[in-house]
Amino acid sequence: MVLHGRSGGNSLDYADFYRGKTVLVTGHTGFKGSWLSLWLESLGAKVVGYALDPIYQDGVFGVTNLGKRIVDVRGDVRNLEELRNAFSEHDPDVVFHLAAQPLVLESYDDPVTTFTTNVIGTTNVLECVRKSNTPITVAITSDKCYANKEHIWGYKENDELGGVDPYSASKSCAEHVVNSYTKSFFSGKDIRCASARAGNVIGGGDWSRNRIVPDVMRALLAKTPVQVRNPSSTRPWQHVLDPLNGYLLLGARLSENDRFEGPWNFGPTHDSIITVREVVERIIRMMGEGSWNDISGGNAPHETRFLSLDSSKSYFHLGWKPVLDIDTALRFVVEWYGSYNSSDAYVLCKSQIEEFMALSKKSSPHIN
Repeated sequence: MVLHGRSGGNSLDYADFYRGKTVLVTGHTGFKGSWLSLWLESLGAKVVGYALDPIYQDGVFGVTNLGKRIVDVRGDVRNLEELRNAFSEHDPDVVFHLAAQPLVLESYDDPVTTFTTNVIGTTNVLECVRKSNTPITVAITSDKCYANKEHIWGYKENDELGGVDPYSASKSCAEHVVNSYTKSFFSGKDIRCASARAGNVIGGGDWSRNRIVPDVMRALLAKTPVQVRNPSSTRPWQHVLDPLNGYLLLGARLSENDRFEGPWNFGPTHDSIITVREVVERIIRMMGEGSWNDISGGNAPHETRFLSLDSSKSYFHLGWKPVLDIDTALRFVVEWYGSYNSSDAYVLCKSQIEEFMALSKKSSPHIN
């Protein structure tokens, strides 16, 4: 696959870029980290995962036996000494930092773990990058790092950072850490760092509590009504493979020069910014049966009602754009949950990656 950036017309085969390189993925036992590790493994990279034990055994990491396909290191990003040992032993060429406490509601229950994991953990990773002179790092944060003012337009990379809930605030802090390390320690060296911000990511293998798509699939598979919180809230839904494609492209672009440093948005197209209710009802239609109840409460913790990203910077300067529309993304989700435990889950995941790449070639004049 050759990717052509819109600015400058450079071509870059990122499959060739990652082939043979040692790539450290923090959070590889989690939802996004396991999909990214699987994709990198299929590209021929030597993948080193660094993470805590998986929380859900039916996630992508478990059902694909990913731990036997890559170098599987268990460790906590809050433990600087353990992290230093992993960097020293494996000497990565590229780092993708995804390890995080990723849930808004859990951040209210345990703000200390949220802040230490998302802020101190990011600091520790970048400190190891600094000491080891790792050439390329992509730190994944969140669209919730922005000071959300309920705008109807998408947030751009230079908009104000902020966050009311502990999770959002921690991701804003992590962005400041990335910016500080990049400008204080990496500038002028052969070390390049960028941050990536994506929206509400969905896909097979996510079993997290209080996330609408996993909650929907759990309920429908158990043939019970779906319990829906805040059905009128609007989110920028996107399949996990779309932002991961952006992360991979960004990591490869960083190898060219330092103008690709800094923050990047990887959000969905406008037609994928729909309400929770619409997502639930579309999945139910695809499943052919099911029902849902509104369980919204007046005393629920604060969650944003509307948030979207402006990804024009990634489109014009990276040559990236979303591939899957919302209905195709939801089809991928329904197909995964409907067959992961009755077929070879590794083959299932690889086939979805292959279909994604085939669709990307058709949808974009910048991918050949």
